[in-house]
Amino acid sequence: MNILILGNSQDAHALAMQQALTKAGARADYFDTCSFPTQLKISWEPKTQAGSLILPQGGKLEIGEIHSVFWRSFSGVYVPSLNNSQQQDIAINDSMSTLRSFMQACRGRWVNSWQAYQLHKEKPLQLSMVNNIGVSIPQTLVSNDPEQIIYFTDSLDKAIFKPVYGGTYTKLVTAEHLDPKRLSLALQISPVKIQEYIPGTNIRSYVIGESIYAAEIQTSQLDFRLDEKSELIPLELPSSVQKQCLDIAKVLMLEWTAIDWRLKPSGEYVFLEANPSPMFLHFEEKTGFPITQQLVRLLMQ
Repeated sequence: MNILILGNSQDAHALAMQQALTKAGARADYFDTCSFPTQLKISWEPKTQAGSLILPQGGKLEIGEIHSVFWRSFSGVYVPSLNNSQQQDIAINDSMSTLRSFMQACRGRWVNSWQAYQLHKEKPLQLSMVNNIGVSIPQTLVSNDPEQIIYFTDSLDKAIFKPVYGGTYTKLVTAEHLDPKRLSLALQISPVKIQEYIPGTNIRSYVIGESIYAAEIQTSQLDFRLDEKSELIPLELPSSVQKQCLDIAKVLMLEWTAIDWRLKPSGEYVFLEANPSPMFLHFEEKTGFPITQQLVRLLMQ
């Protein structure tokens, strides 16, 4: 059974999956896209759907022989520097077009798919889709209009802000952030996402196929990712929230995901985000949940 891991052995999670899949009897190869087109070779025929990979580490895989792919990290392509910038752009675009076509033409089981990964880049849309299936989300505004941001923030008891795309930590909105001159300058560079602050507890739930594992993240930080001393307390989600986990995964086209929630003092769960390629080794180590084992099972089904 041939399984590809999108990533490389420098990533601890990719390495752990490669070792676990090999131990389970699969042939698990790294599909490191940044080695394309310099080392990795891709061929594909749109008419016949025939295609193949020749991996840098050796070995050829026909597209139909790829049973599944585990999406750990996507590195794009690497084109050596060229003197002609136009040729450089053409080479990068041609390489990316070939890679994207091959990845979407590969009919093996993707955990997760190209479409799911792309949707994750549009986090405001993700929030809207989750809201549309009846899951609670924070009041949220995405904007680069200073008047709209001030009006929206004033309507909230307490507000936080974060990048629209992601990539850095959550912060509280202060009067300094709303200074008209500073706000106007910042919003000429990029929009921002403002949300109501949800009091309560951080909950992370992992969904792997039909399996769900969850834990409370005990921390004093606004963003638990900043707290190296945060504690994980395993818990069983209410059946209604477990159903919401499965519904969220389905609507966002996710075979597996980590969903972050805020549990309000009232007992209401509020959805924050669903990640298509979450880190899991630390969570697994601290809780004892068999996440790696379940991922292997999902990839080998």
